[in-house]
Amino acid sequence: MTLFNNKRLDKKLFAIDVERMQLGWYSDAYFINIFNILETLAKENYTFQGISDIKEINEKLVNTGDLKVEMQFFTRRKPFSLIAGVDESLAILEDCTGYFDENNQFINTYEQLEVEAIQDGTFAFYAGDPQNVQPVLKVRGRYRDIAKLETPILGALTEASRVATNVYNVLEATQGKDVLFFPARFTHYKLQALHGYAYSLAVQAYNHKHNKNSSTFVSTDDQGDWWGGKGGGTVAHSAIACFLGDTAETMAQFSRIIPIEVPRIALVDFHNDCVGDTLLVMEKMFEKYWQYYSEGNLEEAKKYKLFAVRSDTSGSMRDISVEPLGAEELDLGVNPRLVWNMRKAIDHAYLRWNIPAPARDLAITWCKDVKIVVTGGFNVEKIKKFEKLQVPVDIYGVGSSLLENCSYHGSGNDFTADIVRVFIGDQWYPMAKVGRTHCNNPNLELIKG
Repeated sequence: MTLFNNKRLDKKLFAIDVERMQLGWYSDAYFINIFNILETLAKENYTFQGISDIKEINEKLVNTGDLKVEMQFFTRRKPFSLIAGVDESLAILEDCTGYFDENNQFINTYEQLEVEAIQDGTFAFYAGDPQNVQPVLKVRGRYRDIAKLETPILGALTEASRVATNVYNVLEATQGKDVLFFPARFTHYKLQALHGYAYSLAVQAYNHKHNKNSSTFVSTDDQGDWWGGKGGGTVAHSAIACFLGDTAETMAQFSRIIPIEVPRIALVDFHNDCVGDTLLVMEKMFEKYWQYYSEGNLEEAKKYKLFAVRSDTSGSMRDISVEPLGAEELDLGVNPRLVWNMRKAIDHAYLRWNIPAPARDLAITWCKDVKIVVTGGFNVEKIKKFEKLQVPVDIYGVGSSLLENCSYHGSGNDFTADIVRVFIGDQWYPMAKVGRTHCNNPNLELIKG
């Protein structure tokens, strides 16, 4: 299934290190070795001197150094991958296919290739049979011109598809609830744009497949760079520390100063008392809200509309509101009982307030509109447990698990590239290691050739 508008990313976004890519700087050394061998053989006008697996040809007429091949790239993640990294792979091919001449000038031979590729954001399936795969990229051309590019292309496909597929699986687990993309601190900053793009593809793919309307929330501007998103967020524990531990005052000043389009989400676990700090924040925020609302200043009142509260309780801590049962999985961290405690407190917070009668109905709605965001150690398995128990979580914040290699799906997130055919004379002949073969994918599109 191909998604969206069939537009590919501008290759300038990838900021590819073209000069060093052409030199093989990012390539496994054995690809440099085969390139050097083939280049030398081409200069020597060498013809094949061995015994070919292809019996119907005259192998003595094969110029090995200039052999034209067909390569196919495919995922080995079971049962499927949401593919990303194709557009970057195409950019690598376009700028880095070729060789250096005797004057050490790079000769780009991309125009001599035939290339087919699927769209980023397309599903590819793998049932575990390497003879029945769905290639996401096919390249036909002189092998020595593309030998150095296999490593970076496989890396681009693997990294982006791993994150996209992980995010998609998380969205399946949440049943379409919004997922805050929080892995920036768990990887090198240069990967933020790639990861954020993969995340955006996953949200679009999930919405498209399930007719949902999940939103995108990234935490840094770079995560949104390739697709037009902007980083968003509210407060960190360090902000509360700067306000000497007063979470309510932190949120009051945040709401006064930060533009209204930024959701007001209070982080409420600073004192390991999520219920207590939630109630303090809500009381202070509604007091300001009602003040401006009653004056008719609705725009200023909107600044104090609390969007959500977030618990990030450490997995080694038991929140004050959670009565101990003697089992870590039931007592510690962000657990279902804590979230239920928070929901009950949020919905009935207005009963504690000394407010005039005209404010009561407004306060009831204001409280019920407050959402609950949970973060800290959430992955597919934990989210599924919460959803099965119908825990009243509105938004999940997920971080490091979105970057993990999901080995429980068989072969992890590996991508593989194989030569599957060679061109001799005027026709293609099968040529692949045992267990691999030439395969097709109906979602492949002709890029050039």
